[in-house]
Amino acid sequence: MSPTRGTRRLLAALSAVTLAAVAACGSDHPITPPPGAARTPCGPVSIAVNPWVGYEANVAVVSYLLKHELGCTPVEKDLTEDQSWAGLATGEVDVILENWGHDDLKKTYIDDKKVAVELGLTGNKGVIGWYVPPWMAQEHPEILKWKNLNDFADTFRTSASGDKGQFLGGDPSFVTNDAALIKNLKLDFTVVYAGSEDKLIAAFRKAQSKREPLIGYFYSPQWLLSEIKLVHVPLPLYKPGCDADPKTVACDYQPYDLDKIARKQFADSGSPAADLIKNFQWTTEDQNRVARDITVNKLSRDQAAKRWLDAHQETWRAWLPVR
Repeated sequence: MSPTRGTRRLLAALSAVTLAAVAACGSDHPITPPPGAARTPCGPVSIAVNPWVGYEANVAVVSYLLKHELGCTPVEKDLTEDQSWAGLATGEVDVILENWGHDDLKKTYIDDKKVAVELGLTGNKGVIGWYVPPWMAQEHPEILKWKNLNDFADTFRTSASGDKGQFLGGDPSFVTNDAALIKNLKLDFTVVYAGSEDKLIAAFRKAQSKREPLIGYFYSPQWLLSEIKLVHVPLPLYKPGCDADPKTVACDYQPYDLDKIARKQFADSGSPAADLIKNFQWTTEDQNRVARDITVNKLSRDQAAKRWLDAHQETWRAWLPVR
């Protein structure tokens, strides 16, 4: 979406202020090109887009700044998490903007193949877990203890789950432990996938509004949690290593400090885009605001990004690279 004439004047003014500010104090987190590599002009930047709207919010803001502040050409590619990591090795992907753990993939692509590098934190805390709608937690507080879940298996039974209780998953490409957890905790449930994040959200909204039974996979950051306070059902306490074997895992999900992953050649290239992406860091509230504008208010990514950027100029100016 092309900016209006007034927007172009505003962006030009902001750019001038930004240049002066950066010249005076520099970037807080600059990437120094390796010896012999000079700062290079910004060209195409290939960004993986994973299938949840919080990730889209990251893409919206980063892509807008890459285009309008640095003159880059963002190339956005819809990929699953595994495909995104593989793309770092093939050169198809320059950056993953929100990585949820994946220690196994880090070992493969960062430690062993040495084709990827960590590029700093996003500022968000990632929490995955099992949730029920608030009305169920209020009416049946005993359901918040996982050992009581089998007592409610019939309550959660659906045509899709057969003679077992339904546990609702999201997008089948999401990396989850739910099937193993159900088996290892000896729960009389089966995983039924909603099919996408949008369908998962719709299911929880319907369950709350119509007071229908539902237990399923959910996560934060996610804008829905500012609208409906889904209630977490704690599983056995997570301890480092308890999920090392996906087949035997019997503990809750690990909390994550979400981070960014870049193709090593891109990170070392001297591109100003690598600086911007490394410096990019915001709050869960920031991400949820942009994500809600995309999902609920039906704004385009550029429109949602510009709305947030106009209101948070001091934040994003600090992300800009030294010029």
